[in-house]
Amino acid sequence: MAAKKAGKEQILAHFFDDGVYTPLFQEGAVSAAYGCANGQTAYVVCQDGGPIGVNDINKTIRVLEMAAETGNPVVTIYDSTGAKLDGGLDLLTANAKLMAEISRISGVVPQIAVVTGTCAGTSAIHAAAADICIVSEDAELFLTAPFNSDDKVADAGSEAFAARAGVEAVHAKNAEDAAKQAAALVGMLPGNNLAGPAVFDFTAPKAALNLAKYDPKQAAESIADEGSLVELYAGYGANVYTALGTINGMSAGIIATAKAGLDHRCTAKAARFVRMCDAYSIPVVTVVNTDGFVKSESDDQAGGIRQAARMAGVYAEATTVKVAVLAGEAVGPVYTVFAAPADWRIAVDGCTVAPLAPEAAVSVLYKDEIYASDNITKTTQDKAAAYRSEVCSAKAAAAAGAADTETAAANVRNEVAQALDMLATKRAVRLSKKHGNIAL
Repeated sequence: MAAKKAGKEQILAHFFDDGVYTPLFQEGAVSAAYGCANGQTAYVVCQDGGPIGVNDINKTIRVLEMAAETGNPVVTIYDSTGAKLDGGLDLLTANAKLMAEISRISGVVPQIAVVTGTCAGTSAIHAAAADICIVSEDAELFLTAPFNSDDKVADAGSEAFAARAGVEAVHAKNAEDAAKQAAALVGMLPGNNLAGPAVFDFTAPKAALNLAKYDPKQAAESIADEGSLVELYAGYGANVYTALGTINGMSAGIIATAKAGLDHRCTAKAARFVRMCDAYSIPVVTVVNTDGFVKSESDDQAGGIRQAARMAGVYAEATTVKVAVLAGEAVGPVYTVFAAPADWRIAVDGCTVAPLAPEAAVSVLYKDEIYASDNITKTTQDKAAAYRSEVCSAKAAAAAGAADTETAAANVRNEVAQALDMLATKRAVRLSKKHGNIAL
């Protein structure tokens, strides 16, 4: 027999510290509450599973306005059978105003969407527009009802589908777990875009960066405080790891590439994550070690070039603190996108930093010598190894200004922590303009 679904009171009790909160706007299908979650003051808008009317939407708008006015995060719990059809055009207008308000305060105070039940149509757009979207296993999230779609896709509208689509940032087992994870994230994020970062007690990680058995998750764990990482978008763009965590007790965003090639999902995921961190001045640490962008014409056609341009633009325009750790292969476009815009670049002994892969470079530079040799393959490998050591090493990168410092893998966390401390008072002013026009 299926477990009984958690009600509004249970969800709020799991979200707020000690289950204590002040109720707001209790009448109708939408209610609200105010209190502290993980030490951070926050508002919650909670749908109770019933149909949503104009008054319910107006209450949601009011809470968003209050959150922006007071500089506190807002969490919206989505669980509704849909709109009250008798609302007519007033309902349409109210939904439009709600979308405008969500957009207006985006980047001002953190918005977290928690999907615990059905979230469909316009509500799905609202949830996807939040900074972070948490989806529980028994929830449904879709723009068009799966039974009304022209093409059928397995488990459409499910939590797993939302993860693969890049909408779900965090997976939750159930509504109570979703509330707990929302509380943890609220505590990790600053209250608003002008607030300083939260400070936590911390324990240093047990293991240092392991280049011999490089793994993006392990790389992130070797830099972040023990047990602090919260991975985002785990079900999307698998060759890029993105997580919020703390470094020496201060919040930070960590991106680590996998060795395998990066497709359009990976670049879209990284761009989305950096953009969120930049909005709230959360430092971004990027661990770079990848064979490059995936060699695929179909991926280029699916958006690979456009999304790579988007990611390059997001990194370049971000004014938050950016630290790049060149932990392995950082060649050509990869270096340009991930490392070049960083405020501080740390080259790890054994890395390769070059405009072109060493094998390709020596095939041009030493073409005559290679083809005149008795063993072309071996000669190419020898030339590439020498070129890698002399021209593309961590020491060479630091000497040429492609990196700011050189370090051993065992010392990467200390170097990152020192860089974040040094750059903590960074101030950057953008050129006056309406907005950038990077590819989306």
